[in-house]
Amino acid sequence: MLHLRNRPRRNRKSAAVRAMHSETWLDARHLVLPLFIHAGHGSEPIQSMPGCARLSIDAMLQELGAAHKEGLRAVILFPKISESLKSSSGAEAYNPAGLVPMAIRQIKVYFPDMVVMTDVALDPYSSDGHDGIVRDGEVVNDETVQVLCEQALCQAEAGADVVAPSDMMDGRVGALRDALDGAGYTNVSILAYTAKYASAFYGPFRDALDSAPKFGDKKTYQMDPGNAREALRELALDVAEGADMVMVKPAGPYLDIIASVRAHTTLPVAAYQVSGEYAMIKAACANGWLDERQVVLESLLAIRRAGADVILTYFARQAARWLAAPA
Repeated sequence: MLHLRNRPRRNRKSAAVRAMHSETWLDARHLVLPLFIHAGHGSEPIQSMPGCARLSIDAMLQELGAAHKEGLRAVILFPKISESLKSSSGAEAYNPAGLVPMAIRQIKVYFPDMVVMTDVALDPYSSDGHDGIVRDGEVVNDETVQVLCEQALCQAEAGADVVAPSDMMDGRVGALRDALDGAGYTNVSILAYTAKYASAFYGPFRDALDSAPKFGDKKTYQMDPGNAREALRELALDVAEGADMVMVKPAGPYLDIIASVRAHTTLPVAAYQVSGEYAMIKAACANGWLDERQVVLESLLAIRRAGADVILTYFARQAARWLAAPA
């Protein structure tokens, strides 16, 4: 028999002992439910994202009612905008009677304790499909930031708790903070998409919103997937400009970035388990290659372990149910 003083397995010998020593835990309070909304009727299934759909306002409220009962308390909205409302200026983004402000107001009527997060970017509203205004084939930074401020103010007026700029324009966090504070919305938080990579994992999302670029790509504003140090530069800028939370997107393929960001800030860190991550897990499970419950919860736990305080995930409702009824 071996004479071992150190036997790590002693700390794994029973479920109770393992629970006592658990370093990372996952709960519904860590999850944000992304919802796609549209101005039509009912729900429209999204083929590339099984189990997800574009929802009318009524259908959205039904979805949130179920999510609320399951313990979820945060939602982020993404609109599918009619082609007739899209323009090169993206002006529909700050229409106070638009789809997103209408949805926010309804949520606040029926679910006043739900944290409502909103996307700040022009791609759903742009006839060019880019996150900013295009001039002579270039996405212009400063002019775009001015429009993003109008968009954020419109969302704040409707009752948004958190605005989340996903556009990756330079200086937009500071400009948004100044605009919100100047209009009296000092309590509206900014969740900065700090390290948003030019990832191939966004494909199903763009399918859901019909928001793919009409030309070129997004590499002049979203980050190079090979860069890690650059994320820390973006982090320092967002913190200095007044971000309340910072985010890494995607999540699973960028766990090292989440860990690095966590190590360099005291702000809450969010991570977005994006549409491509969701679609891959769904496809593998549909083929019987993986156990969906186990894989989803493990993937979310890994994101938490890397340092995320908050996870945006299309699995939020499933995960909340599973966490409430452990296997």
